[in-house]
Amino acid sequence: MLELNRSIKQKIKNYMPGLYWIVAEINELQVNSSGHCFIELIEKAVDSEHITAKARATIWAYQYRMIAPYFETMTGRSLSAGLKIMLQASVEFHEIFGMNLHVADVNPAFTIGDLAVHRQAIIKQLKEEGVFDMNHELEIPVVSQRIAVISSENAAGYGDFVNQLYASNYAFSHKLFRAVMQGNEAESSIIDAFEQIFEVENEFDIVVLIRGGGSQSDLNCFNSYGLAACIAQFSLPVITGIGHERDETVSDMVARLSLKTPTAVAEYLIHQAMLLDGKLQEIHNQMFCVTDFFIRSLSNKLKNLQQRLTTIIYSHARGQDKEIIALQVRLTNASNIYLFRKNQEIKRLATESEKNANVALTSKKKHIAQLEEKISLLDPVNMLRRGYSITRANGKVVRNTAHLKKGQKIETMLQNGVIVSVVQSLS
Repeated sequence: MLELNRSIKQKIKNYMPGLYWIVAEINELQVNSSGHCFIELIEKAVDSEHITAKARATIWAYQYRMIAPYFETMTGRSLSAGLKIMLQASVEFHEIFGMNLHVADVNPAFTIGDLAVHRQAIIKQLKEEGVFDMNHELEIPVVSQRIAVISSENAAGYGDFVNQLYASNYAFSHKLFRAVMQGNEAESSIIDAFEQIFEVENEFDIVVLIRGGGSQSDLNCFNSYGLAACIAQFSLPVITGIGHERDETVSDMVARLSLKTPTAVAEYLIHQAMLLDGKLQEIHNQMFCVTDFFIRSLSNKLKNLQQRLTTIIYSHARGQDKEIIALQVRLTNASNIYLFRKNQEIKRLATESEKNANVALTSKKKHIAQLEEKISLLDPVNMLRRGYSITRANGKVVRNTAHLKKGQKIETMLQNGVIVSVVQSLS
């Protein structure tokens, strides 16, 4: 065997010298304490999870220290399992360890293109399913005071959001639904937080999804189909502020409103409250001015009429002082009564205007509630309540038995729980 392996090693050295560009998917990646990176590369069949090829690769520490940060800077993602890459490597063969690829470089431009294609595929799927614009169609309340917040409890962005909100002195209230905001568990954790909010959605006006700081690679979960579909179909308006300055994530695109940072979300909510406060103050001032104008106008007219009548009476009824004085008193009393009635009428009109405004507001709230009820009927949770189920394999929804294989573990979600089973046969 040693002679055979030596012969293979020599032939590879003779017939495959130099470097080769290879396209593959990272199946496993580990960096040891010395900084060396060990990778298992795979290639899958088109439109299938079937692995058609596999190879080991190594990036030595001195190269990994240059390749890894450059790749993350260019793509916004770190080298990790599940990522499709183009690498430049030499082919080596060892008598004991077998074939191995020694990586000299990784082309980030290829991965950027692949990520863009994957992102566009998710957007296309959401649009074809008719859910992409569902959250856009929800109206954000004039003032959103009851806020469901999805974030990490210890995130600096969450602290900034809460501090700024309550420093405004407006009557905001919020409840935190804790979630992991980065890493492999982030997507399922955030979706679980949305499901918790759904159970008590009547207690809130909006949902705020915030995350402060972190690298671009931490945004991976916000470009997943599962989270984007959850946000798009949620029954309350969703506002995102996940702290990125570059590309918009798919989650941002399907949310009702996307802002850059948690602080920007707090500023938006405070600004909405200030706008309403200003409008109410403006209405109050207008009503006061109108009322004051009518009172002054009527008062001046009555005073002028009184003066004119007094002059006429005194000029045409000399000698009839008693009757004139009595008439003057009656006119004065009539004027005062007329002025009092007009004041009462103006107050009544102001009260009716306020009642009409409240009736219109109540009608709008009922209309919004009806729309929310219609939307909730389309929610996946309600579909489960009506007897439907969702089957997942490896965290992905199964739509075709061709994606399953015998012995594979699957999860079936029902209304009241999840069934875990193993595929015995396919038909």
